[in-house]
Amino acid sequence: MAEKRLEMIFKNQTDSKARISIDAPRADLSEAEIKAAMDNIIAKNLFNTSGGDLIAVVGARIITTDVQELTL
Repeated sequence: MAEKRLEMIFKNQTDSKARISIDAPRADLSEAEIKAAMDNIIAKNLFNTSGGDLIAVVGARIITTDVQELTL
């Protein structure tokens, strides 16, 4: 069974990358919606990292993992 995760990558005040992951994103999620959400996270200062506030969008990606359950 394949599992999907949205990973949003930001830059913080120390120029380090910070990631926020969302499990099982909507299948019809557009790049524009993801960018708008990321901009909103920065504008509202919703998260703080060990390197300070999030200050810029670096990128985003959908990660698909194929998981095979084993019967033991």
